[in-house]
Amino acid sequence: MRPAPDGGAGEGPVLRAVTPADWVLWRRARLASLAVSPEAFKARLADWDRGGEERWRARFDDPAAYGVLAVLGGRPVGMAAGLLAPDAVPELRSVWVAREARGHGLAARLIASVESWAHGTGAGTLRLSVLAANTPAVALYERLGYTAADGGTGDERVMTKHLGDAP
Repeated sequence: MRPAPDGGAGEGPVLRAVTPADWVLWRRARLASLAVSPEAFKARLADWDRGGEERWRARFDDPAAYGVLAVLGGRPVGMAAGLLAPDAVPELRSVWVAREARGHGLAARLIASVESWAHGTGAGTLRLSVLAANTPAVALYERLGYTAADGGTGDERVMTKHLGDAP
């Protein structure tokens, strides 16, 4: 797995691609996201607060998965994931930035890292599902070039972004 782009030098969060060895940091970020921003996700804390190391490591043992963490002072303050869906289209998942790290373009950096991973798989499109009521997230995705696509359910909105020609 190649390193995530870090956005340059500075004192802000550093992005790092997740490996199975990072399961503790990923778990900490995922549980924090579900605890402090439950309205932003279809998944619930109760779905993830159980399970040991094996469950958390397995996610990144899968070559069809990519994760990126934003780490500041040794603790995760943001995350995003990419997974290949059953139809082989890469999907953006689990985007979250801690409240204290918002407003500095961190979500865009995390998403760009997943976009780079998806483009590297040979995909020309990245897909995501967002809760329709999560208007800040919908606005962010629209600013980053995502547009409405077919699919989704009543409470979810599917969006896609063209990534350019495959490498």
